[in-house]
Parts: sequence; structure tokens; C-alpha cells
Amino acid sequence: MNKINLSELICTRISHDLIGNIGAFANAVELMEDDDGEFINEIKNTLKTSAGILTARLKFFRMAFGLSNTNLENIDIVKKTTLDYLQTLNLGHPISAEINIINSPFNRAIMLACMCAAETIVRGGLVKVSSTRQALIISAISDAPLAINKISSMQSILEGQEPENVSQYAPLYYLAHILNEEGRKLTINVLNGFSLIIS
Repeated sequence: MNKINLSELICTRISHDLIGNIGAFANAVELMEDDDGEFINEIKNTLKTSAGILTARLKFFRMAFGLSNTNLENIDIVKKTTLDYLQTLNLGHPISAEINIINSPFNRAIMLACMCAAETIVRGGLVKVSSTRQALIISAISDAPLAINKISSMQSILEGQEPENVSQYAPLYYLAHILNEEGRKLTINVLNGFSLIIS
């Protein structure tokens, strides 16, 4: 995929992931201006929640999709930023992270892979990152069934096919692109759930 199309995909995906909470924030501000005090606590809660989600997502997107910066070299910042992002995805069914690596030259790839893995989790669970001498393994773990249609689409993308709603898979396209530039390989394992393997 050429750079222009990749940029379009990323911009579309980021806009999609921010617009809902921006709308909720704007609506709450409008209600605050019109409210006589009856719903002030509810409005404050909406503003606080939306602001927290927007802040966590923007920090994550800046590191995962933006220019390289020193924060990407700090595994503790990568872990916290990734965890904060994952916790914004489904407030009713939280997604957590367990990143069991000391450091990696592929921290951006790890963030993108965590984003991809989280998208297969429907009703809460865990994104786990572990490593062997040969590979980084990013797994989606949940007591509930995973999103089989998304897993199938991701497999198709890695086989060179284009799914519907292609911008939804911008993180996977970008992940495959940056790994390809590093001479690395990205594969999917579905034998025990879902795992992305970077080797």
C-alpha cells in the first residue's frame, strides 16, 4: 500500500476513534450552558470521562502513529500509555494489558499490535505481550468469544486481500508496513485464541 493511502487510512481511523468522545464533550458543554443545575453532576461526569478518554487516546496515537520521540524508547511509558488507551475501549467490559518485556527496539510495533489484538476482544479481557528469543507475541485473551470476523479480516489482509471498511484495519496495515521496512515478519496464530507474532 502506498504512503498516501496509508496516511488516508490512519487519518480516517484516528478521526473515527476521537469523534464520538469529542461529540459527547461538546454536548455536555452545551448542556452546561443551558442547565439550571439539575443535571450538573451528570454533566461533570460526562466531561471528566470524555476528557480522560480523549487524553489517553491522543497520547497513544501520537506515540503509535506519530513521529518517533524519546517516549517510544522508554518501555515504562509505552506500557502505561498502551494500558491507558486499552482501558478507554469498552468501559463496560474493560480491556487490560500485561506487557512482559524489559525493552524492545520495536515499541511502536508493540503498541500497534496491542491495538490490533484489543479489537478482537468483545466483552473484556487482556492483551498480553511476551517474547521468546525469536519473536514477540501479542495475544488477545478473554473468557468470552473473540470477534471471529475481525480475525478473519486480519488474516485476509496479511494474505494480500482487502476487507470491507478498510480504514478499520489501519493499525494492522501500518504495523505490517513498518515491520516490512525493518525486514521483520508478521503472522497470525489462531490455534489458541488470537496472537500476532513479530519475528
